[in-house]
Amino acid sequence: MNFQDYNTYIMMMMTEFHDFALMLLIIIMLYIMYMIFWFFNNIYINKNILHNQFIEIVWTIIPVFILIFMALPSLKILYMIEETMNPNLSLKILGHQWYWSYEYCDFYNIDFDSFMILNDKMKMIRLLDVDNRLILPYNLNIRGMISSVDVIHSWALPVLGVKVDAVPGRINQCLFYLNRMGIYYGQCSEICGLNHSFMPIVLESVTMKNFLKWLKNF
Repeated sequence: MNFQDYNTYIMMMMTEFHDFALMLLIIIMLYIMYMIFWFFNNIYINKNILHNQFIEIVWTIIPVFILIFMALPSLKILYMIEETMNPNLSLKILGHQWYWSYEYCDFYNIDFDSFMILNDKMKMIRLLDVDNRLILPYNLNIRGMISSVDVIHSWALPVLGVKVDAVPGRINQCLFYLNRMGIYYGQCSEICGLNHSFMPIVLESVTMKNFLKWLKNF
């Protein structure tokens, strides 16, 4: 199992950090297992040695350096997530029980609701496809402003590395930059009631030409 194929630079950094941290954990676990096996099978044990200052210094310094190697890329990713930029397109996202609504703030009267499709006979991904997809152009700085009209929801798209809580009376924002075309799926990631698992998110990344054509025909 692995992450979905990333579509933003931040998600690429998250995936690489995950692989790096996992590699360190595997090395540490293998070393500990080797030491346990070695101690159980070693008959040459000096019971008169109660402590060894050099060994204690070594097994304190090495974990410190390991934590530093993990902290540096982690802090870099955290700062990149919170980085601000001038958006080329702003999007208002509202969570409802149990669907999402979208509004393109830079265009007049471009808003719609997005409900999950219940017909399983259609050639769509079960419980993940919607009647109105979120259409966005790639190679563009996009700002999402997320809120809710009833209870707490969470707008999450793993491909983008985005998970933002939708809180009533509060606006949270996320910034992302799509790298390529495609159709990407997400779900509400905060338990919000009876039909929490039935409010998926579908984002379709298109070219600017097709995006403008979609706006014209909306």
